[in-house]
Amino acid sequence: MASVPEDVLVNEALIEDLQKLAKDTALLQGILMRTKETPNSSEVVSYAAFTLFPSPVPRSLFEQARQVQTHFNLLVDRISQDAEFLEQALASTINVDDFTARLFNIYRQVIQEGCSQPIILGLNRSDYMFDLGKDSKTSLKQIEINTIAAGAGGLTSRTPALHRHILKVAGRVEEQKNILDNNPAAGSAKAIAKSWELYGSEQAVVMFLVEDDEINIYDHRCVENELWSRNITIIRRDFNDVSKRASLDQNKRLFIDGKEVAIVYFRSGLMPQDYTEQGWEARLMMERSRAVKCPDISTHLAGTKKVQQEMSRPGVLERFFPDDPKAVAQIRATFAGLYSLDMGEEGDRTVAMAIANPDHFVLKPQREGGGNNIYGEDICQVLESVKENSERCAYILMDKIRPQPVRNYLLRSGSPLKLSTCLSELGMFGAYVRQGKGMVLNECTGHLLRTKSAEHSDGGLTTGVAVLDNPLLV
Repeated sequence: MASVPEDVLVNEALIEDLQKLAKDTALLQGILMRTKETPNSSEVVSYAAFTLFPSPVPRSLFEQARQVQTHFNLLVDRISQDAEFLEQALASTINVDDFTARLFNIYRQVIQEGCSQPIILGLNRSDYMFDLGKDSKTSLKQIEINTIAAGAGGLTSRTPALHRHILKVAGRVEEQKNILDNNPAAGSAKAIAKSWELYGSEQAVVMFLVEDDEINIYDHRCVENELWSRNITIIRRDFNDVSKRASLDQNKRLFIDGKEVAIVYFRSGLMPQDYTEQGWEARLMMERSRAVKCPDISTHLAGTKKVQQEMSRPGVLERFFPDDPKAVAQIRATFAGLYSLDMGEEGDRTVAMAIANPDHFVLKPQREGGGNNIYGEDICQVLESVKENSERCAYILMDKIRPQPVRNYLLRSGSPLKLSTCLSELGMFGAYVRQGKGMVLNECTGHLLRTKSAEHSDGGLTTGVAVLDNPLLV
């Protein structure tokens, strides 16, 4: 793929000047993170890590990802409403994975009690890589879909101006035109605001459910400020706050510190370490409440790796799109090979296949947040230890995607400047609002490109492996 020319990449004097300018421009644009040393203070901040140049992305594959996003929104929403499918898909996983089991127990309680809020708000991000096939053709393959706390939509809204400025100073004026405007933060805020409006109480607040330590607070603030501009009040609370100070009234309205909560927007709660016992009780209280949850518990479960693998089975997409073969074909075209590790012949074949060729696959546990996947010989070690027992059901196996690397500079605070061989991952943000059976809003709200050094197998922005980037459409 065409990228920034080699003579630019190896021009040391130009690169030195550009990297200084780039860091200042990032700060001017508000592409910021708190430091790991002071995660609860904004007294000292740094620029969020980013690429010096935008990375090439095939225009046709970018458009494919953008166009299929509204179908993925509908798919996630329809799965979340299908109790029988969720029960069957996750039956083996909840027997061996405590985190998924606890989420599922809350789901069962809510189902038994009956849904108290017909407004459904979904904010997700579908992530892809560009697989270079043996025929040298590149295809779009989905890594995963994130249905809870899909981040970076705020910071990435600020990066197009950064990369356009760098290209202009580097004398690459024509390339500037191939960087698209992008504002997922505004799209997320639009969907939250619509849900708040449908909730129907002007005094009610939107509660961002956050972690104790939040180095990525400016990503949140981008969405918050969009909502404040619509005169919607935002509060930030964590699980501990909800556990100690929140309650439901007789109509199941959720109150905290005297404020009625219209929307609970989860920016925490995607990993086991986010919960104490009191945190689990707080999650159940919020799920039982009349507040609109983003996501609600069924949508959270619809984003698990096991559900992703089950979606790839023949006939499953047709279950959710019985009258739309075009949507089925568009979704299915993005699937990489996905394989069950459930007990039985099918799972046994998957285990044998993975152990025989571990470099062809990725072993995935039911976890979000980056840095959890297993590669290479580590796959053999894990599967050899669990192949005869049901603990293997906590994982799924996926074909390893092999993207074409490009060269770029990754700018990180405190790290030396060097030209790296890099791999990129494209995310598409989706937003939808449903009231009862009627879809009120269904949109692709923007995109995210993250790039990492090819020496790293796994890891996201917050784990410090990947950095912010922009697609340079080619």
